[in-house]
Amino acid sequence: MIKKISQIIEKAKGYTKIIAVAASDDETVLNAVKMAKEIGIADFCLCGNKERTEMILKEIGANCSDFRLYDCSDPIDAAMKAAKLVKDGEAHTVMKGDIKTGSLLKVLLRDEYGFKTGKTMSLNAVFEVPDFDRLLILADPGLVITPTLEQKVDLIKNAIQAANALGIEMPKVGLLGAVETVNSKMPATMDAAIISKMADRNQLKGAVIDGPFALDNVVSIESAEHKGIKSPVAGKADIMIAPNIEAGNMLYKALVFLAKAKLATSILGGSVPIVLTSRSDSDETKLNSIAFNVLLSEVVK
Repeated sequence: MIKKISQIIEKAKGYTKIIAVAASDDETVLNAVKMAKEIGIADFCLCGNKERTEMILKEIGANCSDFRLYDCSDPIDAAMKAAKLVKDGEAHTVMKGDIKTGSLLKVLLRDEYGFKTGKTMSLNAVFEVPDFDRLLILADPGLVITPTLEQKVDLIKNAIQAANALGIEMPKVGLLGAVETVNSKMPATMDAAIISKMADRNQLKGAVIDGPFALDNVVSIESAEHKGIKSPVAGKADIMIAPNIEAGNMLYKALVFLAKAKLATSILGGSVPIVLTSRSDSDETKLNSIAFNVLLSEVVK
C-alpha cells in the first residue's frame, strides 16, 4: 500500500505511458512535464502553440527533441488534437494545460472521441497530510456541483479505482455530512444511510462503505470512540465522499493551504483518467498528478 506521494512517483517509473498535453504552452505545466520526462515517469505529446512551447522548453532547459510537438491554433484546437491522439491509441491519457477545465471537458465529451462511459465523471484528490498515517482520497471537490444519490454511487466507484491504484484493495469509504446521525432535514445524511445499506446488500462492491460521518469521525478513532460510533470505517477512512462541491472544495483548500498537504489529482469516470490540475497549482502538484494518472491508467481499462 502506498502511503506517501513520493511512493506514487517511484511506482510510476515502472510504466511506459504517453500523455497528450492540451494547450501545452504553459511554463508551470512544462516544468512538470520536464521533470516527469527526466525521471522516467512518462513520455509526452505537446499540443499547443508550437513556437511558444519550444521557447518555454528552451528557457527551462528542456530538450525539444525529447517531445512530440503539435502546432495548434488555439486551446480548443489543442484539446481536440490531444483527444484524437488518445482515440487513435497514440497517447494513454490527456493532461490539462493552459485551458479552462470546462472548455477541455466539453471537447473530451464529444461523442467522436470516446471518452464517455455513461458514468459520472468526478475529480479525485489524493492528500498526504503532515503527521497523518495514510493518504486520504477526497471526492468530489471540483466537478459535480450537487451530486444526486446515483451520482454519489458513481463518485464512490471512481474513488475506489483511485484507491486501487494506490494499492488499497478494499478501501474504507466514509460518507461525509455535518453530523453522524441520520436526519430527514439533512439530505446528505439520508443519502449516506441509503448508500450504506446498498453496500450492506452488496449493491456496491469493492469497498467497506459507511455513513453518515462528521469529518472528525472518519479520520480520528478517538473521536469516533468518544461518540460511541462502532463502524469499521470510523477513524480509518481511506476515501471521503463530500456531500456537495462546496464542502468538498473547502476541505480540499483547507488541507492544501492550512494543513500544507501534498496533493495529486485525477478526473475519473471516463474511458481514461484525465490529468487535471488547477492552473495555479505548483510544479510539484502537477508532477504528482502526472505520476498518479500513470498508475491509474493501469487500473482504468
